[in-house]
Amino acid sequence: MSFGAAEDVVRAPDLVSAKAKMTLFRLAGYTSIRVTSQWLPGQVAPPESELEILRNVAGAAQLTGVKVYLSVYPPGSRSTPLTPEAREQFAGYLTVLAQQLPAIDDVIIGNEPNLNRFWLPQFNPDGTDAAAPAYLALLARSYDALKAVDPTTRVWGGALAPRGIDRPGTGRDTHSPVAFLKDMGVAYRASGRTLPVMDGLAFHPYADTSGQSPDTPHPKSTTIGLADYDRLIQILATAFDGTAQAGTTLPVLYDEFGVESLIPAGKARFYTGAEPSTTHPVAEITQGQYYGRALQLAFCQPNVTGILLFHSQDEAALASWQSGVYYADGTPKTSLYAVRDALSRARSGSIARCEGLGLDVTATKLHFPTQAELLRGSRDVRFTCSLDCAWELRASSAGTGDIRARLTGYGRAGTPLLASLKGRKLGTEPIRFSLTLTHPVNPGVPQTRDSRTLSLR
Repeated sequence: MSFGAAEDVVRAPDLVSAKAKMTLFRLAGYTSIRVTSQWLPGQVAPPESELEILRNVAGAAQLTGVKVYLSVYPPGSRSTPLTPEAREQFAGYLTVLAQQLPAIDDVIIGNEPNLNRFWLPQFNPDGTDAAAPAYLALLARSYDALKAVDPTTRVWGGALAPRGIDRPGTGRDTHSPVAFLKDMGVAYRASGRTLPVMDGLAFHPYADTSGQSPDTPHPKSTTIGLADYDRLIQILATAFDGTAQAGTTLPVLYDEFGVESLIPAGKARFYTGAEPSTTHPVAEITQGQYYGRALQLAFCQPNVTGILLFHSQDEAALASWQSGVYYADGTPKTSLYAVRDALSRARSGSIARCEGLGLDVTATKLHFPTQAELLRGSRDVRFTCSLDCAWELRASSAGTGDIRARLTGYGRAGTPLLASLKGRKLGTEPIRFSLTLTHPVNPGVPQTRDSRTLSLR
């Protein structure tokens, strides 16, 4: 899975600045990042300045071991690509991005097209859905353009907001994700297309407010939050199962989930404006807890391939998002440490016990004592675990298999470990060391590695 954040602060005009920002990002425990590139009507390619910024992002990501998702969309509803000509321009923009940025393998098409903020019209004059079919047409053209450059590029569709009202003429025309996905399915089936339009669904499962726990379900509404995963998969099944587009099995990327925290008085000078009354920001300790809970939920949802928090660093305008683990001045919040630990446990497979999940742990950098080391008195075994591990070291008779000594312990993923049988009575006959690893929270098949036969004299 991918664990990271949606963060444009790393977009920089030079590699040195991008690398510095990416290093700070990586120090928070994030290993994946989503950055944006905004298309404007008439553009058939990104400006050279935009390409240079994105090259810097890609280079900084490679230097710090961070995976990049690139989100491409029009900046607002006035620039919605509705005509065939506009869709061709958008496809040309994507083509150049794919050609110039070969290190970026994941591209997200659009941003919250179910909201009037980013896509208009939402409804036809007769009240039917205008946005979903038009977005599907853009997604299909984008898919074909990106695959023509590199068939291995993963195209993510949707990027949907978690709620909408599904009523025209309200002054804020929006669609719920339930209605939008179903209407996408109807349009896809009617199109007769025999190819997919996306390799995965991007989704924004925000809670109703920052003050609401992410494990709050919405059984009586069309809102889809983190706790409504089963309903999301059911909707995808209804929309696409039985066609060339995967539905039930479609990978899901939560590419935005944010919880805003209260800004302490000592940091107020780094922010401007006023906080909207609808936000309900929480204490930093609660922010850390909610992010941890969000990671737990996403980790156990089978189709989910990643979750990206929004953001890593606060926006300075209080009308925007103060959802980072860094303040607007780049200094850490107290929530950073809880979030960094939760990210580590998620990557190591231990953040939650998931029904039906079995993780196999392998040993890396494994070193059993050599014959010469054993005769010098060393009985140390050194190794690291690919995930969190419960380990058992045994010394057994090479002839009969009888266990002469046993030692057990636990280790964190990637941490150098030492298991020593020094001082244990091993007899005088030839022996063999065996190291067995299992996952302590989501155990899969135990993995055992054996040394060669060693003589004790």
